[in-house]
Amino acid sequence: MIDVTVRDEVALITLARPEKLNALTAAMRADLAAAVREHGASARGIVVTGTGRAFSAGEDIHQAVGRSLVEEVALFHDMTRAVLETRVPVVAAVNGLAVGGAAEWTLCFDLRIGTETAEYFFPENHIGLSISNAASLLLPRLVGGRALRTVLDSTRMSARDALAAGLLDEIVPAGKLVEAAIARVHHWTAPGTATAAHLALLRPSLADVERAFQVETEAAEQVEASGIAQAGMAAFVSRSRPQGMTAATTTSARAATSTPIES
Repeated sequence: MIDVTVRDEVALITLARPEKLNALTAAMRADLAAAVREHGASARGIVVTGTGRAFSAGEDIHQAVGRSLVEEVALFHDMTRAVLETRVPVVAAVNGLAVGGAAEWTLCFDLRIGTETAEYFFPENHIGLSISNAASLLLPRLVGGRALRTVLDSTRMSARDALAAGLLDEIVPAGKLVEAAIARVHHWTAPGTATAAHLALLRPSLADVERAFQVETEAAEQVEASGIAQAGMAAFVSRSRPQGMTAATTTSARAATSTPIES
């Protein structure tokens, strides 16, 4: 459920599941990694955006309940790996809410442009999940000492707060978001520019990112083995179910955070 078009030599990847706030199924995550690899080898640059009022609600938790958390995390990691393997600029055009793994994915992008309706939300800690996408490395790189509190507080930031924190680089009018992102790719890849060399020099090294993947996978194994991950996801699903909650799911819901997220 992604759409890919090429506009002015720039690949525009659009998350196209607005009825679920563009929540990422396992298949969508695999398709995103494949699309980035394909167009990262042929296009002048890549822009990723969402359809509707969200960039993406992150992992589709309804689908993830009962699945291996380690396998789910591995799919997110490969999305980040795909971006960093490109030799062209990759820009996030954050049109609305960016949650969890989707918010973390943008941390490896070369630029994050948002609108006034953009938001960043990192809810994992209070759902019993662990962060992924090399966020343990990339979040401190962008926000410095605020990274730990951002994760532990399950922080939700407005566009202006995200700009001040360093998560967004620029805010533009909603009607000009994609055009602004494409224009920046064109500016960075004008004839005679040494952009490919500078991406290699200034992006985080793949070796460091792979080490972050390893420790994040170990963290996922720990929260999965403890039972808090499946309990947290089940509680989220039960809270979002309009009717028919069982006593068991009601108990789980009471034990979980009341932090509001959607998928």
